[in-house]
Amino acid sequence: MEKTVSAAEKHLKSFFGFNKFKGNQEAVINSVIEGLDTFVIMPTGGGKSMCYQLPALMQDGCAIVVSPLIALMKNQVDSIRGFSEENGIAHVLNSSLTKGQADQVRTDIRNEVTKLLYVAPESLTKEENVEFLQNSEISFFAIDEAHCISEWGHDFRPEYRNLRAIIDKIGRKPVIALTATATPKVQGDIQKNLGMDNAQVYKASFNRPNLFYEVRPKTQNVDRDIIRFIKGHMGKSGIIYCLSRKKVEELAQILQVNGIKALPYHAGLDAKSRVKHQDGFLMEEIDVIVATIAFGMGIDKPDVRFVIHYDMPKSLESYYQETGRAGRDGGEGICVAFYAYKDVEKLEKFLHGKPVSEQEVGLQLLQEIVAYAETSMNRRKFLLHYFGEEFDEVNGPGAANDDNTKNPRNRFEAKDDLLLVLQTIETTNQRFKAVPLINILIGNLTTILKQYKATQLDQFGKGSDKDDKYWLGVIRQAIVGSFLKKDVEKYGVLLLTEKGKDFIQKPHSFMIAEDHNYDHEGNDDEIITEQKGTAAVLDEALYNMLKDLTRKVARQKSVPPYAVFQENSLSEMALSYPTSIEDLVNISGVGEGKAKKFGAPFLEIIQKYVKDNDIDTNNDFRVKSVVNKSGLKVYIIQSTDRKLNLEDIASAKALSMEELLTEIEHIVNSGTKVNIDYAIEGIFEEDQIEEILDYFMESETDDLTEASEEFDGDYDEEELRLMRIKFMSDVAN
Repeated sequence: MEKTVSAAEKHLKSFFGFNKFKGNQEAVINSVIEGLDTFVIMPTGGGKSMCYQLPALMQDGCAIVVSPLIALMKNQVDSIRGFSEENGIAHVLNSSLTKGQADQVRTDIRNEVTKLLYVAPESLTKEENVEFLQNSEISFFAIDEAHCISEWGHDFRPEYRNLRAIIDKIGRKPVIALTATATPKVQGDIQKNLGMDNAQVYKASFNRPNLFYEVRPKTQNVDRDIIRFIKGHMGKSGIIYCLSRKKVEELAQILQVNGIKALPYHAGLDAKSRVKHQDGFLMEEIDVIVATIAFGMGIDKPDVRFVIHYDMPKSLESYYQETGRAGRDGGEGICVAFYAYKDVEKLEKFLHGKPVSEQEVGLQLLQEIVAYAETSMNRRKFLLHYFGEEFDEVNGPGAANDDNTKNPRNRFEAKDDLLLVLQTIETTNQRFKAVPLINILIGNLTTILKQYKATQLDQFGKGSDKDDKYWLGVIRQAIVGSFLKKDVEKYGVLLLTEKGKDFIQKPHSFMIAEDHNYDHEGNDDEIITEQKGTAAVLDEALYNMLKDLTRKVARQKSVPPYAVFQENSLSEMALSYPTSIEDLVNISGVGEGKAKKFGAPFLEIIQKYVKDNDIDTNNDFRVKSVVNKSGLKVYIIQSTDRKLNLEDIASAKALSMEELLTEIEHIVNSGTKVNIDYAIEGIFEEDQIEEILDYFMESETDDLTEASEEFDGDYDEEELRLMRIKFMSDVAN
């Protein structure tokens, strides 16, 4: 019996040339044509745009499509025009148009030529546009990227909150809201805000069976790990996401000097560069785009083979959407995220000072990211459960396609350890952050704990059989399990939840996984080499020799060992065996000045070690450093020599104070003096300067957290960083 072809299928074939719909596209289109409010949750690559494009073409009037991204609008308009002989069939209306172009858009709408009008929410609120649309025939409103409406969504935009009022003002018509990511909470928020509680809801499965999910510890050698991974997938397309523009630029340069065809992409680039870099990626002139989340929305490249997260994103929705750009053709799609809890703590700091409600939302979203990164369960099941979808981790499509399932970690009972943590928080009246709490557990008596008389607590030293990283893991898992929460007002202070209080009264099983230590930022013993399936092992014998030499040189120079070479620099030397000054300068944390000042005995010991052990130093994976930052370096040195205000120096280069201090630290740690005495003398008294310099001279570490505890919080992090810069500049260079 011959199948009856529906009206929608006929139009699909005649306009777009396709013979059949994907998934539930046809049901959605019919719902819109029937004039019903419709809510569509469909993963990236599922064909959301067809759900409003086709009904717009089939009906009288013009559909208003609200979208947050100009690039996405332009792509879609160009695509629709490509299927039609009439150029005015689709238009963008935004502030980038000239008066003549805007007039042409209005003329085409009046003449009923235009079927789809793409607008940003800001453009839709303009009085002149509202008045014009009130007098035009509108078929329906499509709200794309609808998660932007919800403060629980991963890309909340306040201007989206006004859409319902604007739609009502123009004249209420059917609404179709579409998103690629929506938890049940976000879904409810969208429907309520748009006044479409009775909408027809169509939700496609969020499972992408072809994607492989993996989380790796983020160590000091993360750049090296990424280069090794890409060289194991040479010629394949990939995207690397970073949270900051600065890191995007740095990483793109590092990849370039290591022979990888890569370009940066972020909102700080001019429009011409963004288009050029995007087109280079789409046309496969380059293999890798290093980007902020500004890249990828609406980019229809089906053969992206890997997506790497250099930094964990701020929410699981962001993570899902960004990983969703891999393997859209159903082929290979590897999703690797590098995770260190310190990165999450930085994101938490950014929330400080924001409205309490915003902080609470942000903290909860970050907590879910930590839970995903640290879970030992099937990652696909974890993700799908987050989006309200059940998954069979044994027989479900793609069930074995993640690191936890491929290499399951042992789980063990930690009931007693959780109880000890919760009891310690209760006994200390919920006044401490994680670090002081851990110091109580392991019996480390700091200045703050002396004042608190912590040695009198029953719990003091009771957890000394385990190290601080273990206890930090237990605390994080307790937060993920809702036994604890962080105080929003007193940033970082740990509080017991009702669930935590109940646990103290009635302890029960609490399982955690082995090897969930993702904080390790010291020496790497292993670097995964994708293309060889082997490991590049840090030479422990050489590392120990270099460590001893560092202590010896430090004694001779009367400086702390970290002022000679820091541990990550020694680790890299024990991996790549530098045998010349040129090689040494390429080691991270070692510049020309430091190489010349301290390098000779280190090169001597490495040269002898290489010769005695017949080591081949032609390392294909010697990661070259980016050294073309000389312009900024010279500017900073000249500006500090002229005693310019540090805030003014930062402002002139569009840097935050934190970024400026990081740049100065790089300069100083590489062996060049930077004189910031004038800035320090305006902040500190003479005896304070002496006190802090004495501390850094006697301390075994330059860790700022330890310094802050030693001074009982008398100095903030920025003040201690300034003093550490002065110290390193004075004694190490």
